Parts: sequence; structure tokens; C-alpha cells
Amino acid sequence: MRARYSSALLLGLVLVLQVLLGAGSAQADESGGAGGGAGDGAGGGQLVRVGTEGTYPPFTFRDPETNELTGYDIEVAEAVAAEAGWRLEFVEGPFDALFPALDSGRVDMIANQITINPEREALYLFSTPYTYSRGVIVTAAGNPEGVESLEDIRGLTAAQSETSNWAQVARDAGAEVRSIEGLAQAAELLAQGRVDVIVNDNIAILDYLASTGSTDIEIVGDAGEEVGAQALTFRQDDPALQQQADAALQRLTADGTLAEISERYFGADVSVEGGAEVTDVEGSDTRSTGEVVADTAWPMLRGLLVYTIPLAAASFAIGLLLALGTALARLSSNPLLRWPARFYISVIRGTPLLVQLFIVFYGLGQIGLKIPPVPAAILALSLNVGGYAAEVIRASILSVPRGQYEAATTIGMGYAQLMRRIVLPQAARIAVPPLSNTLLSLIKDTSLASVILVPELLRQATNAASSSGQFLPLYAFAALYYWVVCWLVSLAQDPLERRLGRYAT
Repeated sequence: MRARYSSALLLGLVLVLQVLLGAGSAQADESGGAGGGAGDGAGGGQLVRVGTEGTYPPFTFRDPETNELTGYDIEVAEAVAAEAGWRLEFVEGPFDALFPALDSGRVDMIANQITINPEREALYLFSTPYTYSRGVIVTAAGNPEGVESLEDIRGLTAAQSETSNWAQVARDAGAEVRSIEGLAQAAELLAQGRVDVIVNDNIAILDYLASTGSTDIEIVGDAGEEVGAQALTFRQDDPALQQQADAALQRLTADGTLAEISERYFGADVSVEGGAEVTDVEGSDTRSTGEVVADTAWPMLRGLLVYTIPLAAASFAIGLLLALGTALARLSSNPLLRWPARFYISVIRGTPLLVQLFIVFYGLGQIGLKIPPVPAAILALSLNVGGYAAEVIRASILSVPRGQYEAATTIGMGYAQLMRRIVLPQAARIAVPPLSNTLLSLIKDTSLASVILVPELLRQATNAASSSGQFLPLYAFAALYYWVVCWLVSLAQDPLERRLGRYAT
């Protein structure tokens, strides 16, 4: 019986995970969760990590048929790599995360239609431009606001990626900018009447219209007369890489490779200033709703099995160990233990999980501590679970009747024996329902890991929705996956409570 009591704490903390561990045992390394894609090279050349959205067709997107990363910018980056002798590793993430990833050394270069402007030139190095394009203004069909030029958008609401050049153009014109993740999300908000305008690249808008067949939005004018120049982007402390890219781009221009890539995507040469105007794009994704959902089912399931479930399992196990130690420290009469525990709990409960993820991944990266995406997500999620679950465990320990303590002391038990054999087994039973809620919340919170370049379930759904515009069916399908996992976890709660019920007094 004593052996059973001594193992009760481990049972109470870990058994709730058993439903997940079987599915999560086959977790793959997959380049640290960074999202390697097309162009991952073999050979002995320099490894260059390229940051890109993968959700901005026709420049960077997932091929609907093969799910391989492709697009104009991807092919340009691959051609540059072939000329320069690089090996490429593509790292996919939201546009607003690309510059922090570059700053923190997570990527070495950005290939994502980055427009050169004075603000960016002060912070980054740019290659020779490989695209010249113009911006356009888009409104809901029928142009309800009567917009014809940038002067007309003053006071209107524009949906833009916060760190994009087009967001600054709209802001300079007097529009109120609402931050969104990508063009497809902006177009949907515009079609629903939630915003008034979009300012974006002409080619991207034409591709969206051709892919979705949407008649809910329309181009109503040019975003000024200035032609924008887009280039590969590098850190200022990496001039050698920029110079290699420049030399490669010059050779690719001279032998006609850039023009060939451009003609294949746009029917015009956008790689030279003053090239032919793009007026029509075939569309990068013209699948039906059923085809989109069917094609995305496996990538989403893979994201669930390889990332979401293992992230939740590992973070919950580590978080419970942190929580137990913190709860015991919180109950200690020693202020050197009690006050740090209180501070840790206060910080975790007083700051958003998203901010904690950013600090662990991007913040620590800027001071030289570069944790890969999946370990960074596990660290942040574990710390978050530890802060919340510590109070659950502390309350469960305090709920054990004081008579139990007094009886154990009477028969000569020390504090360690008392906690291990009497208090913690009973506290574990009491803690199961609230800790189950913590686990269910954690499973859903893993969706935030997409912002630090982890290609989990929700990121797969977002990638597909951004290229197809099918938000409702894809996000509903993602919700179904989350619900099934949470339902399976919930099934384990009752048997666990019954098993631990043997320790009830």
C-alpha cells in the first residue's frame, strides 16, 4: 500500500496525458518546426534560411495540387541560390513575423515582395530589385465610398498587413489602418463591409480575383503614380550575402532567366523597370470548396499529429512539474521560496500568452539565445501552464482537511512523508477537474504557436484559406479537429477521477 501511495502524485499528474501520448509519440523533427519547403537544398553550399509567407499568391504560396511551396518569389530565390551556390531552407510565417525573424537571426533573407522604402533602407540591406509593380486601391463592388484616388481614402478604414509598405501608403493618405494577417483576410473583410478599402499590389489583387472568382470587390484606381521596387532583404550585418545575391541577380537578368520566370507567372516582364503592364493573371488556386477541404484535410491532420498534440503533451507534462514545485514553494514559510513563486505566478497570469511566446522566440533571439520554434513554443507554453496550474495545485493541497496533517504528525511522519503519502494523493484527486480544463485550454492555445513559425494545425488551415478564400469551411474543419481531440481528453477525466477516488477519506 505504501508503494501505491508514493506513486499517487505521478499518477495524478501524468495519467490525464495518456490519451495524447500515443498519438504524439511519432513526432517528427522536421527542421525544428520552421516549415521547410520547396528548394531545401542538398550539397555543400552555404545554408541560407529564407523567410516567406507562403500565403501571398502568386508570389509565395502552396501549390494546390502538390502542397509544395512555390510562386514567383520562391522561384527567383531558388534561381539566385543556384547561381550563388547556396542551399535554401524556406521558413514560413505571417508577414508581420518575417522582419522580427530576420532581426533575431531566425532567417537570413526575406523573399516576399518586400518594397524598398527609406524607412526600411535605414534598417536593412536590399538586393537589386527583381520586381517592379504598382499599387492599386480596392473597394467593395460598386465603390460605395466613391473612391478614385489616394486622396479619397482619407478618414476611411483600410485593412492592411501592419508591417507592409502598403499599410504605410494607406496611413500616409489619411486612412485608419486595421492590421490583418494577409490579403485574403483583408479582401474578406472588405467584402463583408467591415472595412472600406485595401491598398495592395496590382498583381496580387488580380491573382485573388482570378483564383476566387469574387465579384464582391473591385479595383477602383491606382495608389499613386510611383512604381514600387521589390527586392530580397538582408540584415545590415550580412553584406556578403547581399553582394552574392546582387551578383546572381545580375547574371539572371543578363541570361534572361528572370524574364522567363516573370513571363510564366504574369505574361509580362516585371523584373525590369518599365516592363509590360500586367493586366491579367490566371489565378493560382481555382479549386472548388470541396476540393480545397479534401486537399487540406491531410496537411491539417499532419499538423495536428506532428505539432499540436505533441506540443500540448510535452508542455502539459513539464508545466505540471513546474506547477507542483511552484505550489509547494508558495506554501512554504521560507520567504526565499514563497516570494519568487508568487512573482512567477503574478507575471504569468498578468501577461498574455502571445506576448510570452514573442519574448521567448523573438526577444531572447535578439540577445543571442536562439531557441528553435518547437522548443520555444514548449518553453513558453510550459511556463504558462506552470503559472496557472500552480494555483490549482495549491488550492487542492489546502483543501485536504487539517485533521489529516495532525494525524500524520501524531504517528511521527515528517513533512516529506506527510506530503508524499497523505496530502498529495488526495490533492491529486481534487485537482483533476480544474487541471483537465487547463489541458483543454492548452490544446487550443497551441494554435498561437503559428506566430513563431510552427506549422501546426491552424497554420495549415490559414495557408489554405489564404490562397483559396475558403475561410468558413476550412476554419470549421480545423475547429472539428480541435473538438475531437478535446473530447477524447475529456473521456479520460471520469476514469481518472474514479481511480484516484481510492485516496478519498
